[in-house]
Amino acid sequence: MTERYSEIDAAIAYIHKHIYDPIPLSRLAKHVSYSPFHFTRIFKERIGLSPLYYISSLRLQKAKDLLLRTNLSVRDIGMEIGQQSLGTFTTRFADKVGLTPANFRNSVQHANDPFQSLRELDDWSTWIPTFSNLARIEGTIEASVPFHGVILIGLFAKPIPEGYPLYGTLLSSLGHFRFTDVQPGTYYLMATSVPWGMQSMDILLPHHTLRTRTKTPIVVGMNSLVPHQRVMLHVPRPDDPPILISLPLLMNHFLERVKRSRNR
Repeated sequence: MTERYSEIDAAIAYIHKHIYDPIPLSRLAKHVSYSPFHFTRIFKERIGLSPLYYISSLRLQKAKDLLLRTNLSVRDIGMEIGQQSLGTFTTRFADKVGLTPANFRNSVQHANDPFQSLRELDDWSTWIPTFSNLARIEGTIEASVPFHGVILIGLFAKPIPEGYPLYGTLLSSLGHFRFTDVQPGTYYLMATSVPWGMQSMDILLPHHTLRTRTKTPIVVGMNSLVPHQRVMLHVPRPDDPPILISLPLLMNHFLERVKRSRNR
């Protein structure tokens, strides 16, 4: 990797290797020979998240894997990732993924349904009235490798795809995208892709999907013009934050918008 602060790669590798163990900030910083303060600063500059937030998010991703790949109870999975309280684990998981752990585990039976509905969709338009005093964010999305399928793209409050995006849509192909009526604020644009033919398990656990994120936040002011955004889908990198939000949930949300648009 050629990113700035390449020493962070060693820290990320250490986190993945010891994800089920306690990882104090001091130990992580010592692993790359930095003070905790300096390490936190450069880690956040490189990844966009603090080290402890990144570890917590990665553990929730591990919980998703354990829910679908093992028969461990929800309580045991919560304890496996360091959550002593079942209630706390359930609340955090639902907030970031969009479903409770139990519902996420059960969703594998129908995860492919919205994907197939999208494949059969002939009109992807969702008509929404616009207001001239709010901002519009437009851009172009491309891919570093050939791709055909569904692209999920959204504006998030944090530089990680967790919870519902503040503004989001689905695209049937690479090219132009647009968000309208964007309130003033600071946003992080992130996207991932689901190629036609992908199976339910891989949709629910999108470890290998193409993805992208803007390196700097998009700041929207009242009556401000936002520069054209150009982003590139790439194969997953070690420093990409995990995709926590349930992709079938976003697909169903988009299909509901299409349905409402047709009924206007």
